[in-house]
Parts: sequence; C-alpha cells; structure tokens
Amino acid sequence: PPDPRHTGALPPPAAMAEKLRDLSQPIDVPVLDATVAAFYGTGSKEERSAADLILRDLQNNPDMWLQVVHILQNSQNLNTKFFALQVLESVIKYRWNALPVEQRDGIKNYISDVIVQLSSNEVSFRQERLYVNKLNIILVQVLKHEWPARWTSFIPDLVAAAKSSETICENCMAILKLLSEEIFDFSRGEMTQQKIKELKSSLNSEFRLIHELCLYVLSATQSSELIRATLATLHAFLSWIPVGFIFESPLLETLLKFFPMAAYRNLTLQCLTEVAALQFGDFYNVQYVKMYTFFMLQLQAILPPGTIPNAYANGSNEEQAFIQNLALFFTAFFKNHIRILEASAENRAALLVGLEYLIGISYVDDTEVFKVCLDYWNVFVLELFEAHNQMEPAIPAAQMIPGVDGTGTAVHQRRQLYASPLSKLRMLMICRMAKPEEVLIVEDENGNIVRETMKDNDVLVQYKIMRETLIYLSHLDHEDTEQQMLKKLTKQLNGEDWSWNNLNTLCWAIGSISGSMVEEQENRFLVMVIRDLLNLCEITKGKDNKAVIASNIMYVVGQYPRFLRAHWKFLKTVVNKLFEFMHEMHPGVQDMACDTFLKIVQKCKRKFVTQQVGENEPFVSELLTNLATTILDLEPHQIHTFYESVGHMIQAESDNTKRDEYLKRLMSLPNQKWAEIIGQAGQSIDILKNQDVIRSVLNILQTNTSVATSLGPHFFPQISLIFLDMLTVYSRMYSELVSSTIAEGGPYASKSSFVKLLRSIKRETLKLIETFVDKAEDLPHLGKQFVPPMMDPILGDYARNVPDARESEVLSLFATIINKYKAEMLDDVPRIFEAVFQCTLEMITKNFEDYPEHRLKFFSLLRAIGTHCFKALIQLSSQQLKLVIDSINWAFRHTERNIAETGLSLLLEILKNFQASEFTNQFYKTYFLTIEQEIFAVLTDSFHKPGFKLHVLVLQHLFCVVDGLTEPLWDASTVSYPSNAMFVRDYTIKLLGASFPNMTAAEVTKFVDGLLGSRHDLPSFKNHIRDFLVQSKEFSAQDNKDLYAEEAAVQREKERQRMLAIPGLIAPSELQDEMVDS
Repeated sequence: PPDPRHTGALPPPAAMAEKLRDLSQPIDVPVLDATVAAFYGTGSKEERSAADLILRDLQNNPDMWLQVVHILQNSQNLNTKFFALQVLESVIKYRWNALPVEQRDGIKNYISDVIVQLSSNEVSFRQERLYVNKLNIILVQVLKHEWPARWTSFIPDLVAAAKSSETICENCMAILKLLSEEIFDFSRGEMTQQKIKELKSSLNSEFRLIHELCLYVLSATQSSELIRATLATLHAFLSWIPVGFIFESPLLETLLKFFPMAAYRNLTLQCLTEVAALQFGDFYNVQYVKMYTFFMLQLQAILPPGTIPNAYANGSNEEQAFIQNLALFFTAFFKNHIRILEASAENRAALLVGLEYLIGISYVDDTEVFKVCLDYWNVFVLELFEAHNQMEPAIPAAQMIPGVDGTGTAVHQRRQLYASPLSKLRMLMICRMAKPEEVLIVEDENGNIVRETMKDNDVLVQYKIMRETLIYLSHLDHEDTEQQMLKKLTKQLNGEDWSWNNLNTLCWAIGSISGSMVEEQENRFLVMVIRDLLNLCEITKGKDNKAVIASNIMYVVGQYPRFLRAHWKFLKTVVNKLFEFMHEMHPGVQDMACDTFLKIVQKCKRKFVTQQVGENEPFVSELLTNLATTILDLEPHQIHTFYESVGHMIQAESDNTKRDEYLKRLMSLPNQKWAEIIGQAGQSIDILKNQDVIRSVLNILQTNTSVATSLGPHFFPQISLIFLDMLTVYSRMYSELVSSTIAEGGPYASKSSFVKLLRSIKRETLKLIETFVDKAEDLPHLGKQFVPPMMDPILGDYARNVPDARESEVLSLFATIINKYKAEMLDDVPRIFEAVFQCTLEMITKNFEDYPEHRLKFFSLLRAIGTHCFKALIQLSSQQLKLVIDSINWAFRHTERNIAETGLSLLLEILKNFQASEFTNQFYKTYFLTIEQEIFAVLTDSFHKPGFKLHVLVLQHLFCVVDGLTEPLWDASTVSYPSNAMFVRDYTIKLLGASFPNMTAAEVTKFVDGLLGSRHDLPSFKNHIRDFLVQSKEFSAQDNKDLYAEEAAVQREKERQRMLAIPGLIAPSELQDEMVDS
C-alpha cells in the first residue's frame, strides 16, 4: 500500500505513536507534523486527544530537546517549530547549567545563526516574523545564563551584525528591547537578587555601543520600519541608562525632530515621556526647560488646546493614542519638573498652557485617560494643600504683608499662580464626580432609571480619589468651591442645566466634601442645598425624575450627620421624608430610604430618645405608634433594616424601664404572630409544615436577629421570651422534619426548595443565638445561662443528623461561645468534640470541595479551642490528638485561602502552646518531621503562594524550637546524631534534594545552612526562602507579588493615619466616633 505520510492523511495512531516516542533515532518529522496538526484541530476529537497525549509525553521526555535542531531544520510547519522551541525553552530555563559545555555552545551558535540567516533578507524576515520573534526570546533566555561571564563579546558582536543590513539591524533592536525588559521590568521573582544586579551593571557598562548604534540609525536610515524599531528600543532603555547619554548627546534634539512627523509621533512621545519621568536633582534643569518649551511650540501646531475632547471623540486609533500619550507626558513632566517651570516668568506662561491642555484631556470621555489625569491632579493638589496647610494657622491670607515672611509669600504666590487652573479643576471634579457606594439608583444603557445590581469596583476606587482631590481643593478655597456648587444647583432648579447626570454628579460632589468646611459655613451651605433639593422634588414631574432627585436627597443628608445633629427641625423633616420614600414603589428608592435611615440613626440616635423642644414626646415613641403604617409597603429585608435602625434608637435610651417598654412596643407585631403560631402548633403540629407558616417563622426570627444586632445585651428580655419555644421548634420539629425528608427522598431531597426553606429556619435560629451571645459582651453571665439548654437540642441534633442536614452554623455558634467565655468552657469541650469532631471530619476529608461552609467553620471552632481551651487538647487521647493535627495539615493543604490561613494560624498557636507545656518533647518527637514535610510541600507549591508569610513563621518556629528539646528527634535505635539541629539539617537536605532533582546538592546544602544561620532574624530568613523559591523550578514563570504581601500592608496603615489628620478626608459618616449628640 502507498505510504500514508505523503498523502497528508493522519497516521494510524498506535504504531506511529510508539515510533515517535522512541527517541533513540532522529524523530520522524512528517509524523510529528501530522500529530501537531491533529492537535491544532484538523482531526476528530479522539485524534486531538490522542495527539495531545503523545505531545505531552514528548515534552516530558528529558531527551526530547536533543531532537530540536533536527525538527527545526526539517519541518515547514510553524506550529511544529513552536512546539520544538517550547521544549528547548524549558531546558534553557531549568536545566541549562547542568548541560555539558559543547551542548550549550551548540545551541547558542545554532540559534544565533538561524536568527541572522532569517533576518538578513527583507522577504524571509517579513514572512518568518513570528518564528524569528520566538527565536529572539529563546536567545534572551540563553543570555540570562551565559552573559556576561561566558559570552563576553555579545554586545559588540550584536552591534557589528546590526551594521551589516537594515533588517538585521531592526531585529537586533528587537533583541535589545527584549533583553532590557527581561532584566529591568520582569526580573522580580524570576532571578535571584545577585543575578539581576550583575546583568544590570553589564548592560550599563556596555551601553555606549548601543547608544551610538541608535543615533547612527536615526540619522542615517530611510526605512520607517527600522526607525520605529529603534524608537521602540530606546523607549525600553530610557528609564535606566546613564543620563549623560540623554542630555550630553544629540539624542533629545533627534527625538524632538521626529515628533512633528505623524508616523513617529506616538513612539517619540513615549520616549520623551520616559525622559520626563527621570529625576536627578537640578543638574539638567536647563535642558528640561528647553525640551518643554520647544515641545509646547510644536504641540500647539499639531493640536490646538481648546479642541481636545472633540478631537478624541472623532479621532482615529492613532490620534486617540496620541492624546493618551500626551496625558502621560504632561503628568510625568509636571510630577517631576513643575518647580523649574514655576521659577521664571517666561516659563510660567508655557506651564499654564500645559495645565490647560491637561484639563482639556481630563474631559476626554475615556476611563483610562481620565485615570491618568486624575492620579496626577490628586498629587498636584495634595502638594499645594500641604504647603498651604503648614502655614495656614500662622497667618491668615488677608493679613499677609508681602516680603515679611519669605516662605509665606512663596506659598501665597504659588496659590495665586494656580488660582485659575484650580478653579477649573473644581469644576472638572464636580462635573465628572464618580458614583459613591451608597447610591443604588442608576441609569441603565437604555436610559431607564433602575436599581443597581452590581457594585463596580473601578468606579468606587475612582470615587475615592476624586473625593480626596475635591476635599483638598475645597480646603484651598472654600468660597470658590461653595460658589461653583450653588451656581450649578441654581441651574438645575431653573431648568437651564437640568439632567439626571448633572444633578447626580453635583450631589455626589456635595456629599463628598462633608467635614471639610468649618461648621458655620457648612450649616449655611447645607440649609441652601437641602432646601433647594426638597423644592426640586416638589416642582419636578415624572416618576424617573422624582426617583433620581430622591436618591440625591438621601445621599446628601446621609453624608452630613454633624449638620443633622445640630438641627432637629431638619433632622425630623429628613426622617419624615425618608418615611415618605418608603412608600415609593420605584425600584431602589425604598432600599435607599431604609439604608439612609439606618445610617442617620446610627449617627444621631440620642436625638430620637430625647424629648425635643416643642414636641410632646420623644420621636421614638411617636415612631412606634405609627410603626405599622410606616412599614406597610416594605419588603421583608427592608423591614429588617428598619427594625435594626429602631434598635439603635432604643439602645441610646439609658433608662432601663423606658428602654424595655420601647422594646416591647417594637416587638409587639412579631411577638403576636409568634404566640399565635406556637399556640396553633400546640393543637396540631402539622401547621408548622405549611409553607406560609414556615415563611412567617423565618421572618419573625430574622426580625429578632436584626434588633439583637443593634440592641446588644439589652435584647435580653426579648430573647428570654422566645428562647425555649425556639429550641423546641428547632430540634423537635424542623430538624426531625429535615432528616426524615432527606432519608425518605434520597440524595436529591436535600436540594429541594422545601428542605432549603426548613433549613433556613434552623440557620436563622442559630444566627440569632450567635448574634446575641456575641453582642452581650458587657454581661457575660447573661449569655452563659443559654448554653446548657442548647447542648442537646443543638449539639446532639447535629451529631444525630445525616451529613446533608447538619448546619455549619452550629460550628460557628460554638466557636463564638468559646471565644466569648474562653476557659470557662473547658469542661464542655469534650462534649463539643464528641458531637462534632469525627462526624464533620468525615464530611470534609473526602476531597477539597464538598461542604465548603463546614470546612471554614470547623477550623474556626478548632482554632477557638486551641486558643482558649488548650488544656482540653492536652487531655485528648493520642488517637484524637493525631486526628486534630492531621486535620490541621488537611486545612492548610486547601488552596481556598481562608481555610489555609485559618489552619496555619491554628498550627502556629498550637506549636507555641506545646512548646511551653510539659509535653513539648513528646509532641515534637511525634509531629516535628511530618509538619516540616507538609509545610515545605505547600511552601514550594505555587498554588499556595498567599500563605507564604505564615509558612515562613511556622518554619522559623520549627528551626528555632530544636535547640530547646531535650530528647532526640531521630530514631535512636538505628542512627545517632550529635544534636537535634544536626539531625534536622540532614533531614531537610535529604527532603529538599529528593523534591528538587534539578538543584545540585551544593545548592540545597547552602540553602539549608542559610536557613539555620538566619533563623533568629525573620527578614533575612524570609529573603533567603524567597531566593530559594525563585531558584527552584516551581516559582519562576509567574507573578510573585504574594511573596511581598506583608510589606504592602504596613504601607496601607501609614496612609490611614495620614488621612485621619485632615478634616473631611475620612467621611464623617464613616468615622467610628461615639456621637456627641446628647
């Protein structure tokens, strides 16, 4: 029969696969081509997966790379070549240093030759571009190992080759750009610190040749491809090259010469932006001023300043990119060099024109462009504000005598210089204000007003920055801020400027500056704003319009608790307005009304229980009288928010009798319904199976939980009233019903809506008890008396149930109880352990997925016991303790971050507790090696990167604890060691040597000795491990920011402290102040 290979048909899989897998002779390239083609989709699904299997086997075969050159020379198929290069790349990355010299040189020379051959000719270079790009990447991977030490002449060789032809030159530029990016941009976590340093200094010292080449090309060539490649390479280099190459050579003039040419405008602008971003004292100020003024002249000819938003809206991709790049250029230049432009009169004009451009660009309708501008405005305004803030208390601006106080005058002059741009900036912030989190009513893409369904995190981040910027702007000139806002509001009222978006952004801006004005000005301002908004609500017709105005009124009043506390009349009007909105059926309005009511009550609660001037009784009493009508139109979840709010009011009443009386009135509706249901159930228990009754019970429990949340310990009279009935309903009725339904209905019954509804009652009962226990902190004895009656109905019930009917909330309830009553719970731990431990473990150790809720809560309960009732752990039998330790190891093997972190924190606490107990030797002898092995397993697994900080702490603990142990950790009957530390060193070297065959014995030994050497100094211990993870194959080709997470957290706390010091920066409605509203 004819040979199938030549007809293009697919090979008969089995025989050919064997032939391909046999690498003792040169691989059959046509068969490989056919297999790769089958994998990329010419074959059927079966053929595709068969091909996948073969290719994986080949990739994993350590000898496969020896076939690469043979494949590259004989295959015409790009996908096959890419497959071969992938095999080669992994050898270069992970096994390069283990190869013999002649093999390394062979690869190096072969790759270099193919690159030169393909790029020396225009036609082949353009056709094979993808292949050449991949070869370039491989070459750079080789360079990371070979250069500078073993390939010293690389840069001179490259530059010499570049001069031989324009296409080779263009490709050399691409290689240099890759090299720069690999070393300077992507090196963190890819190479060790030492290696990065070495490569950087080599590039620096050899840069002269590259610099000359770039200048030569830009002055000599006509090839636009080559000019673009050179500009792109320069762009990669400019951020790190020695500055003399920029300012003491014709480079800047050359760049500015290319700037007006449309074809190179964007690349040149990116290069100039890199130069603008550099900073080194005042040494090159003259050059910077020259560059900026020349640039501004050219720019005004290309794009006049007033036309930017339109130019962007109607521009081509290139033109839009140009405006984006302009934003980057101006922000970089101003961030670093605005001071030198301020310094002399002739430069100030050009500076103001530049700011004018940037304000124009800020109005461009594109989120990314706006983000770039906004970030700069935030820095610019903050810097002006800080200077103004330092001198503010000393001299009011009006009494400043010119020339008396040098610094004061300078600050004042800067404020005058920027007065006009700052005023335009206020307008920009007001017109483009982002939507705050509290606002739930939005316009959808069809122009309808709807309730927001998803929070948009980008918008929230943007709101935070804009709000901060507007607060600084407001501090710099309160009058101008107030005037601009009121003027815009007037235009809303007289209809001249009315639109949903205009009103929204204006009100969001007004709400966002809360706390930045002095109280007297804020009062004057708000009286006008709220009065105008209420008027607008009266005079505007149309459901959607009213909903938008309502949303804005609610947002603004929610932001100004200080004003409402000081003006009872306004507070009362606002709350009554909210009650009106609670009957408004437009989507989102009722939700916002309930949320705003809660927010205002939390900040002004005492006002509602005090009898105000001109009133017959405290407001809370009046509210309780009309309660039924107020909540008539609300949904259950809104009613719960309402009840929580009233709970806050009642909590503010200090007279016990009055408080209990208010609570009784508040709960009378749900309590009536509860008594009725319990009464009927006494007659016939079947009534509790009715779905409507079940929903009522659920609703009553949720209402109770809401009030318990805000009333805290004062909820006691109410919970006592329903507690025992509630437990009976829980265990006798609903729990048994759930179990029997699941037992009869089989596995799917647990997913039915009926069972879900029944279980939500059990959950809500547990949540109510947990909420009360948690909040009753001042009166621990109050909550403690509820524990004994729960033991059987709740714990016993958990143990008796089938797995699908066990509520994970039982675990979190007991975790809360142990966290609250700590050692007092010691005697109950064995009972808790017996009821939940074994049966929960069986549910969660079959795999990592089932019962996710039980997992986290189980480990939280274990952590509570480990922290507060450690003695109970010591009293467990050795089998039980082994179960505990195994379950902790199981916890931190999870890739689910919360579970793994809970497991690791628990492990650390238990280790420290055992270290301090009399069982320390016995414990570590049993578990030391297992724990060390398990921790190394997750530490070196890239899926577990977020646990890095805790992995390091556990290892540090283990390495430090060995010195304190008095008995040997090794098996004394078989071997002997001088000390535990020596044994652990030996054990760890063997453990890691076996896990990382690609690392040499010397490297592993050096790492382990380093660990033992730095174990008492956490930062160097941690860095040591980071470098090891980079060297070991596992962690390279990925993002390693998790290894640096701790350093980032310290930074965040500093920032919060700074914000607390500036009035208004943390919104008054978010401050955790104990409200002074007595």
